[in-house]
Amino acid sequence: MQSVPVQRPDIREVALESGFVELDEDYDILLRDVCIRAAKSQISQTDTDDSRIIQAVEALDDIDKNVNELSERLFEWYGRYFPELEMTGEELARFISAYGSRANVPEEHVLSEKASTSMGAELSFIDEELLRALANNICSLYDTRRYIENYINTSMGSVAPNLCNITGASLGARLISMAGSLQKLAAFPSSTVQVIGANRALFKHLRSRAPSPKHGIIFNNPAIKNAPWWQRGKLARALASKISLAARTDFYSGELEPSIKEALEKKLEHIRNANPNPPKREPKPQPQGKGGKRTHRGKRKGGKR
Repeated sequence: MQSVPVQRPDIREVALESGFVELDEDYDILLRDVCIRAAKSQISQTDTDDSRIIQAVEALDDIDKNVNELSERLFEWYGRYFPELEMTGEELARFISAYGSRANVPEEHVLSEKASTSMGAELSFIDEELLRALANNICSLYDTRRYIENYINTSMGSVAPNLCNITGASLGARLISMAGSLQKLAAFPSSTVQVIGANRALFKHLRSRAPSPKHGIIFNNPAIKNAPWWQRGKLARALASKISLAARTDFYSGELEPSIKEALEKKLEHIRNANPNPPKREPKPQPQGKGGKRTHRGKRKGGKR
């Protein structure tokens, strides 16, 4: 049986014949306005709450990368003038921002003696200003990072309350970011949720005979991270199952369900009690030779060639 092609009506002709528009130019103007409105509507729909959380998580990653590189540069640069100073990261940046040269360290400071007897080179005025400017920028990045973390904690409580209740705001936001959206995370099976973030180990398992990964980024959850090694696989499966359920509840209803976390805690406690001791590992069988030992000419001991 052959299918009969359906002819679609020409909307332009219908609009002209019905008197909806008088001229072709009017139809072109109307079509342009409709396309612009449709594009604006699609763009506004992409700006969802979980998309803003994803942007915040990616901003945190960018800040961490930049602040680590700048802090390392500041440590190496300032170490030429004050090598006895045992500070790194934000603590070092705050110190340099406050005092600059070691000569400005007050006598009541705990580092005043080290500053006065330091074997480092003298710090010029230009270098001091540059180091202080760099330290101020690093301090600003640390402050911005804390501000973004607070934003994520607040947003996760309203966007994904159940996921936040199970994993915490930071880990839950990173799961949404790696999945692409809350909707995609809700669509993932628990087996996929379990290995999110373990791309290298998963690809190695698929390419070779390496063991499959037991957990991905959910390893950062204290229930798995602080557990003995022989319990982590089962704990990760239980946690991934409840994460998948929590994500679906957040996406479709958005209401907090305390029963999800209660069921998770009971399951984790059952796993811990059922597996208190590590499993016994049987030794691998040793390969056996095919006959006696050979001499240097290929003769067997106690036998013929």
